[in-house]
Amino acid sequence: MIERTIERLLFASRWILAPVYLGLSLALMVLGVKFFQEVWHIVSTVFVISEPDLVLTLLAMIDLVLVGSLIVMVMFSGYENFVSRIDTGDESEKLGWLGKLDAGTLKLKVAASIVAISSIHLLQKFMDVEKIDNDKLLWYVIIHMTFVVSALLMGWLDRIAFASHREH
Repeated sequence: MIERTIERLLFASRWILAPVYLGLSLALMVLGVKFFQEVWHIVSTVFVISEPDLVLTLLAMIDLVLVGSLIVMVMFSGYENFVSRIDTGDESEKLGWLGKLDAGTLKLKVAASIVAISSIHLLQKFMDVEKIDNDKLLWYVIIHMTFVVSALLMGWLDRIAFASHREH
């Protein structure tokens, strides 16, 4: 009796995550505001902005889109994996990958997204290479390579440990 009550309580406690995922949707809205602020900046300065500054601004926008995509992926997949199935009611609105990402695959996708975001930041630093100390640039590369190696190791470990359990 006590065991069953504890198990039900533990199982029901997964709903504590629901407001957290809802909070991620608010973070997505904030990110959208920042993205359109960058769009407005480009549109208002298109005739006077230098090409390198334009490229840096576009890279910042791509960075925002990648972070937004990462938020959506974590929000939906995490909710489906840990809280409840998402029932949109309309099959035409269902995302193709929804329900197919387990926690391990989600971690790999997050790691790949972090590497992509880090790559954009590193590219931004390389475009301003004349203004950055060599020591600082070296640390940017080391940090980026740490992300790359970590993502590769996570993928390799996932393949060794769990690939045979997944359907592809």
